[in-house]
Amino acid sequence: MTEPAILVLEDGRAFYGESFGASPDAEGEVVFSTSMTGYQEMCTDPSYHGQILCLTYPLIGNYGVSPEHDQSVRPWVSGLIVRQHSSAPSHWRSAGTLDAYLRRHGVAGISGIDTRALTRHIRAHGSRRGIIVAGEPDSNVEALVLRARNAKLPSERAGLAEVSGGSGTVEAPDGVNRKRIVVIDCGLKTNILRALAEHETEAVVVPYTATAEDVLALEPDGVVTSPGPGDPEDAEVPVRTVGALLERSLPFFGICLGHQILGLAIGGTTSKLKFGHRGGNHPVKDVATGRVYITSQNHGYQVDAESVPLSRGWRISHHNVSDGSVEGLVHTEKPAFSVQYHPEGSPGPDENAYLFEKFVGSMQRQARRES
Repeated sequence: MTEPAILVLEDGRAFYGESFGASPDAEGEVVFSTSMTGYQEMCTDPSYHGQILCLTYPLIGNYGVSPEHDQSVRPWVSGLIVRQHSSAPSHWRSAGTLDAYLRRHGVAGISGIDTRALTRHIRAHGSRRGIIVAGEPDSNVEALVLRARNAKLPSERAGLAEVSGGSGTVEAPDGVNRKRIVVIDCGLKTNILRALAEHETEAVVVPYTATAEDVLALEPDGVVTSPGPGDPEDAEVPVRTVGALLERSLPFFGICLGHQILGLAIGGTTSKLKFGHRGGNHPVKDVATGRVYITSQNHGYQVDAESVPLSRGWRISHHNVSDGSVEGLVHTEKPAFSVQYHPEGSPGPDENAYLFEKFVGSMQRQARRES
């Protein structure tokens, strides 16, 4: 038997539905994603730390959950909003229901609400603070609105400290000439390591607190800075580290938050988008070739185009077709580049996986120049 639940936003908008997943209340920034599949990957993406995620696709949970789809050690969403969740999934890999998965990890969900109306509201007014309250909601909605107004945003939480998983090594198969890549973990997704392993590399993961000296002591052939949650201006340590590493001309690849960190490290600025880009169908244009790629995205901030230091050799390599925001940076001489979107997908299209090959290729070219 289901119990009632209510989603309340800081501006007073309320949506009534049914509780699923865990029963504790949830609070955070309410955002939406347009991806049609990949709910488990989204829930376990550390970039969603501190956010209540609304999925625009109407039926969620119909293929269940399975361990191989996890992108980190646990779900990071504060709550999940769906139009309808399936209690009877059908897939040969399914190891259980989404409802049981969320309950097991203490994540609250609400179903049965008009997710289209909620998405349109966020598009019109921007991402909102909000709360999900399960059980018999307080009849005084005004009291719940006050609670929603005090809900913490990701930028008001210690996001990097909570999602950065520490250190470890993911090795390529034996018998290959490995390139060593140091991955600065600001909220690392498993599929990034999988993508690097496909190119016969050894990935050494270090926490976001790693200094340039820590990274250089590992004798890397290249450095990747991962995605992650929150305001990039709060990532002061990674910004300093990346700035120092760029002076050494090490091959560098920044992904999502790693792209924003690069932007700050080279003297640029960042700003918050009205409602962000989240989903698996965002068109991005390569400035050099004119080709448009369909990308997977999950971010609420951007590198400000006018702040990119062109006089120091930096260029905007990609921009968003929909709103013109910066989607990539590249240096004209140094082997360093970044993208705002997710070439590792999970969920999303895999047509941008070529960027990992480009990065590994830059390490090989750099080695030839130094020899």
